[in-house]
Amino acid sequence: MTLGLFSWLLLPCCLGLLTHEIPGAQAGSVPSAAKTLVWGPGLEANIVLPARFFYIQAVDSSGKNLTTSPGEKTFEVKIVSPAEQFTRIWIQVLDRHDGSFLVRYRMYATYTDLHIHILLKNKHVAKSPFILKGTVYHEGCDCPQPNGAVWETHMHCPRSFPQIDRDLSRYATVDLDLNSREIPQRFGQRQSLCHYTVKDNKVYVKTFGEHVGFRIFMDAILLSLTRKVKLPDLEFFVNLGDWPLEKRKPTEKIHPIFSWCGSNNTRDIVMPTYDLTESVLETMGRVSLDMMSVQANTGPPWPDKNATAFWRGRDSRQERLELVKLSRSHPNMLDAAFTNFFFFKHDESLYGPLVKHVSFFDFFKYKYQINIDGTVAAYRMPYLLAGDSVVLKQDSAYYEHFYSELRPWEHYIPIRADLGDLLERIKWARDHDEEARKIALAGQQFARNHLMGDSIFCYYYKLFEVRFLEFQSYVYILKKVKVLQKYQYYVLRNFTIELCYVLV
Repeated sequence: MTLGLFSWLLLPCCLGLLTHEIPGAQAGSVPSAAKTLVWGPGLEANIVLPARFFYIQAVDSSGKNLTTSPGEKTFEVKIVSPAEQFTRIWIQVLDRHDGSFLVRYRMYATYTDLHIHILLKNKHVAKSPFILKGTVYHEGCDCPQPNGAVWETHMHCPRSFPQIDRDLSRYATVDLDLNSREIPQRFGQRQSLCHYTVKDNKVYVKTFGEHVGFRIFMDAILLSLTRKVKLPDLEFFVNLGDWPLEKRKPTEKIHPIFSWCGSNNTRDIVMPTYDLTESVLETMGRVSLDMMSVQANTGPPWPDKNATAFWRGRDSRQERLELVKLSRSHPNMLDAAFTNFFFFKHDESLYGPLVKHVSFFDFFKYKYQINIDGTVAAYRMPYLLAGDSVVLKQDSAYYEHFYSELRPWEHYIPIRADLGDLLERIKWARDHDEEARKIALAGQQFARNHLMGDSIFCYYYKLFEVRFLEFQSYVYILKKVKVLQKYQYYVLRNFTIELCYVLV
């Protein structure tokens, strides 16, 4: 099977079908260097990510995909630049235990004509060495692509995201001057906000409210984006709290607020959560839980997992207390316990004692993962989907940026908001093991296809890009440039902060 570099967009879905719908290679099959498949965004020079990545699918000499691991040391990957004596690149080959591997690498300098060697017992695999021609930028390089449309093409961004279209369609027109006065008056005293302005690809910010520490996540993604692509001149307000803010009806005067979580009763514009955003930016950095590392730590094979529903967390919602209570009554079906008390400290004697924290990767020793709201949506959902267990998701008014694309009974098993049918759903999963397994795999494939770093960068850019042809005036374009003299803003540049007056 011969693959061009741009065929990688089609492969995750196709390989899922190959792996799970037709017989794969028999256990103990040996990978073939010539037949094995290699694809992914990390093989393209113009896709700049904090940690680049690509995939290897082991295939035997008869052309059948391996569906179990041939061994985590099967493939060797070397990345060099012939123009340099040394290359500062950290490489990890992650065994996904399904016959495929995720290779990720983080660059600490910019190189020319990067050569990626993939070896199987000293034989080159597929079309190895893959050559990334021209300049290959690293994450810290302030080297933005001046044309946004070209950047989107390089990144293979989708034409649209359903959630963005839905959120922004509420705003036929935007009055920037009015927003700059009214939004701080409505929300700036009791909530925490950031007013961001991007002008000439520099990012300016003014904070409102007392607790503004969470702006570091928005600062980081905006700085990372502006190093990769020239953003249009724009301004917008970001809600730094958990709860979405705009509760007015669409028929009333509503204000555009960007939030990390949405709800059925609010009109906020939803972004990827700060947790998922940070994990993308800090992959192979200061985070240990990210969408790539989960794929190499999915626990034992499905038949060897514990057929018990599992949950750990803190007491941030009444239903979580009920979940722990239910676990005590049915320990043979459910293992749920608190690792921290904060909101219901007065009930600790009823729902304690606290248990030790469990590594997130150890969650996947269990077949059934419960996703239940905290203060808002539980931000662990992307990582649960990426594992090798089936998710039982609580029906909720809260949602993340991708929930509208998930389908109950296809990507997860739904449970009622009051958990009234949780035991029934666990019993169904036990009695329909193969169907539950298929749901787990579909959820996992969704996460692999839609929640990786390249998709997150595309989502943010789509929120900010100018789309005159589709939505004439709902984007936040600076029509005129004025010097705002009564407010002081911070300008973010190359991870430093300087006090200045902002141009808006």
